[in-house]
Amino acid sequence: MSATPSTLPRAVLFDWDNTLVDTWGCIHAALSATLMAMGHAPWTEEETRARVRQSLRDSFPRMFGNRWQEARDVFYDTFAAIHIERLRPMAGAETLLTALAGRGVYLGVVSNKTGTFLREEADALGWTRFFGRLVGAADAVRDKPDPAPVLMALEPSGLTPCRDVWFVGDADIDMECAHGAGCLPVFVGPEAEAACDRFPPVHRFDTCDALCTLVRRLGDTISFTTSAGTVGI
Repeated sequence: MSATPSTLPRAVLFDWDNTLVDTWGCIHAALSATLMAMGHAPWTEEETRARVRQSLRDSFPRMFGNRWQEARDVFYDTFAAIHIERLRPMAGAETLLTALAGRGVYLGVVSNKTGTFLREEADALGWTRFFGRLVGAADAVRDKPDPAPVLMALEPSGLTPCRDVWFVGDADIDMECAHGAGCLPVFVGPEAEAACDRFPPVHRFDTCDALCTLVRRLGDTISFTTSAGTVGI
């Protein structure tokens, strides 16, 4: 990993689940109900945390074969019934979003959560106001780690992926997406989760609070790239 950034980015794209909001319990409950309905043994929560990375449309056909649409319906029905009441922000997440937005940094979300659920959760938290666009699974032609949702999330800003666009997430698939799209990969989460050997982060922070401390320290300086290099204003 490189030295600590010296200027803020022009844009930050966030993963959603377990980067900004704590949803492992909800995901695990819905997946357990699905596995049991399909005649499979439920996973432990530790197994859910280790295995859940891809979007449903990418992972369920592999898991359930030609019954994947039936499994999808069970998962969605279960998830829809519980996801708002179990929704919890990650510590420091709203403070981080407020600090970035207040300094003119464009914000977006690229998630493998179904887009409808994603936007319902942002509305429930009062966070929709922070984001130029929230892109979930099936909103773009392909899902994360493909670059397509990154391009969609950046459209309202007029920016294209570059090192002045940070992709912030808590999993290897987020770092893979950042590398593939050409954004700066930033990992937020415990050291034990940072198993990103193939697609390493450039910067890593233990928590949203730690990243927010950096944002505040950098103040109102925003970087942008010109033919002469990186300029701070």
